Amino acid sequence: MMPFYQLPQSLMRYVGLAWMLPVALCSALAGPNQLQSAYSQTSGGNRPLQIKSDIQEFNSKTQVITARGNVQMVYSARGIQATAAQAQYFSNERQIVLSGNVYILQNGANSIRGEKVVYLIDEGRFVAMPLQGRQVESIYIINDSPNGSPSAAPAPSTAPLKRSR
Repeated sequence: MMPFYQLPQSLMRYVGLAWMLPVALCSALAGPNQLQSAYSQTSGGNRPLQIKSDIQEFNSKTQVITARGNVQMVYSARGIQATAAQAQYFSNERQIVLSGNVYILQNGANSIRGEKVVYLIDEGRFVAMPLQGRQVESIYIINDSPNGSPSAAPAPSTAPLKRSR
């Protein structure tokens, strides 16, 4: 596989569009009410999935994009920030697989830690797996409403996610 930075410029544009595809498809399939809701969740409109890493590669046969080394992922449309050693976007399966000391923060409040986390884009669902003999950890912020019944209340955050070592 050729390193991402060595790909021809036209192919790099194609790969950039592939990273934005989940947001575009979800927005198109969501319908007018949910689309408006997705836009209102982010300041300045809907944003694409953004991945930063040391190395990125694209396999045109499998349609898989792999990012390795100090991976930082931001999916503003869904309030997701994540760090990992590696991220793979499987465009045909519509899923993102994060592996290696994965930390995910959603809506600035709820978080997941594990060795491997699969994000199923169409379902908006995370599946977290630990190292053998260990556990995954999730933290959910729960606010008690005035009448005493608990309700989840995500607190939006615009602070950048910092990777802990």
